[in-house]
Amino acid sequence: MLQLQIGMDEVLAMEAEHSEKAYEAFKDKFKPKKTTDDCYTPQVVYDAVAAWVAKEYGQDPERFVRPFWPGGDYQAEQYPEDCVVVDNPPFSIMAEILRFYLKHGIHFFLFAPALTLFSGRNLDVTFIAAGCDVTYQNGAQVKTSFITDLDTCRVRTCPELYRAVEEANERNMAETKAPELPKYEYPDNIITAAIVQRWTRYGIEYRVEKDACIQVGALDGQKQAGKAIFGSGFLLSERAAATRWALSEREKALIKTLK
Repeated sequence: MLQLQIGMDEVLAMEAEHSEKAYEAFKDKFKPKKTTDDCYTPQVVYDAVAAWVAKEYGQDPERFVRPFWPGGDYQAEQYPEDCVVVDNPPFSIMAEILRFYLKHGIHFFLFAPALTLFSGRNLDVTFIAAGCDVTYQNGAQVKTSFITDLDTCRVRTCPELYRAVEEANERNMAETKAPELPKYEYPDNIITAAIVQRWTRYGIEYRVEKDACIQVGALDGQKQAGKAIFGSGFLLSERAAATRWALSEREKALIKTLK
């Protein structure tokens, strides 16, 4: 019988979480790759930018327009008189968008990629070099600045806007933090691939004969709760099961003295 001097509960919990994350990462490889054109703005970040624009330029937020939505056509948008486009456009056609708004006299305050903020514009606009860290809804982390026709200079910094966006981005990250994955603990008579692989890394020699195990997808208790063993597992005979070492009374007393 295998004798393992490791905390089985801890190993099982850690490996279950690790396997779940590894599987999600594997699935992500097959998802369509996102581009900067898919960087839809979290509402809390947009609100911070909109509030700054309203205060800085004396604009009415009720007049703000957001034409850049999935499948939208910004050129076909109905722009009310005296409106201001405050939005995050597709970065790949930024110059085209700027020329359109300038030609039609539509005011704008647009999100823009920070590192290429000055690239190939040659247009009568103001570049606000904020360089804010923004994590967009698709998970892309993009250094973000802004371009507008509401200002009178060519280039400016804006520490106040930078701080507002950074704080908003931090709030968004805290609110959208991925939920903790469930941690399952199994009895000694259950093994999963993750558990056995862990033993391999520890240098432990271990074998289960064919007549000493039955493959199972879930324990009865898990089925009742709509759960399962991630990646399946094997139910082991008493002979094949790992032995769990118990703490002695002396060791339990020592633990009580620890902080």
